[in-house]
Amino acid sequence: MQISGLRYGSKLFDLVEFPYAKNLSGGATKEDIEELMKPTGKIVVKPYFAGGVGKKGKAGLVRIAKSVDEALKAKEDLYFATHKHGNKSIKANGVVFEEFVPTDSDMEIYFSITDSTSIRKAIFTLAIEGGVDIEDLPAEKKAIIPIDPLIGIKSFDITNALNDLGCPEQYVSPLVQHLPKLWDLYDNYGVSTLELNPIRMKQNGKSYLPVACDLKAAFDQDNPDYKRIGLPQSIFIGETTKFESEINKLRTYQGQSDVVEMNPKGSIIPFMFGGGANSAATETLGTKAIFASDFGGNPPYEKMYEISKIVFNHFYDHASVILIIGGKANNTDIYVTFKGVFDALRDHIAVNGKKPIYTVIGRGGPNLIQGMFYAKDILDTLKLPYKMFGYDTSMIQTLEYAKRIDDYWLKEGREIYTKNYM
Repeated sequence: MQISGLRYGSKLFDLVEFPYAKNLSGGATKEDIEELMKPTGKIVVKPYFAGGVGKKGKAGLVRIAKSVDEALKAKEDLYFATHKHGNKSIKANGVVFEEFVPTDSDMEIYFSITDSTSIRKAIFTLAIEGGVDIEDLPAEKKAIIPIDPLIGIKSFDITNALNDLGCPEQYVSPLVQHLPKLWDLYDNYGVSTLELNPIRMKQNGKSYLPVACDLKAAFDQDNPDYKRIGLPQSIFIGETTKFESEINKLRTYQGQSDVVEMNPKGSIIPFMFGGGANSAATETLGTKAIFASDFGGNPPYEKMYEISKIVFNHFYDHASVILIIGGKANNTDIYVTFKGVFDALRDHIAVNGKKPIYTVIGRGGPNLIQGMFYAKDILDTLKLPYKMFGYDTSMIQTLEYAKRIDDYWLKEGREIYTKNYM
């Protein structure tokens, strides 16, 4: 996620006139804070993190203050708060003051729109038990509905989902009026993921108004529509490791190269090609995987070589396994990508010396045999061990094999290899 919270999320809501909690920047005056507190006598204080950082509430980084002095004390405590997010510790850079939205019900709404990799369509997810991780809710308590891109989200989609979930009748109409607006935001402004959690139902005269109290959003930066929002470029940078920064500079429309460093002390270097490979490898390898990646999209030789050179500079010395994993490609030239990877490996070893490492390949697509023979020639010349699987071997089977080899290499394989070949 590149946006978390209402500091920039409010700009997105304004585009489609979706109600959200009023908010102030960390530089707000005492008078501004007092004015925001008047209706309820409370105010919410949250730290601001570059990029989308979740689970601040669970980490105790969201405060509800009942006086201006309490709000300013919370600002002091949270302004440079540190939050552990995944494998990273991220430091805040400021706070946001938000309106406390009262409700006469314990019900909170979860709503999201994203792409489904399983059905290759956008879907919306709706639950009336928001404020929690959606993954924690059982299937019967959430509605997951495919979206026809030519039709979008219609009122009857929301009505049917809410009725199936047992939403109280007085809240159905307000939600049906407002939730479809979020499709316009998703479809017209380069948004790739949109999550509102929670939406609270605020008394509005004799009716109710759904008010967004938090937002997470990610953007497809290859879609120029995201620039129409006018968000500062800094939100797309966030805090990155040195490795991520070096790789992501190579990012282009044709041939994604973004990486996320998951466990720099891991033992498997995973060159992942395609979203399916990314999902399967990330889940199966767990902490063994040093990073998550998607190097698909038919990258040219020069780019694949530069990516591989950076990867080996950072992780070759302590890794046990080089893994190249992907499905059967339609247009990615396997020979070109393999040539980039193994030329970089050969050149890295020529400059820095050889360390024992095992290569596992699971791939399919154009020029596969030519690519595998090229990899074989280099690995044989370097006297490094390897195992290659074609497109007729399941990806999960290849990943499980890589894990077993990694365990063996760490336990005794490296020592045996060193004794015989070094």
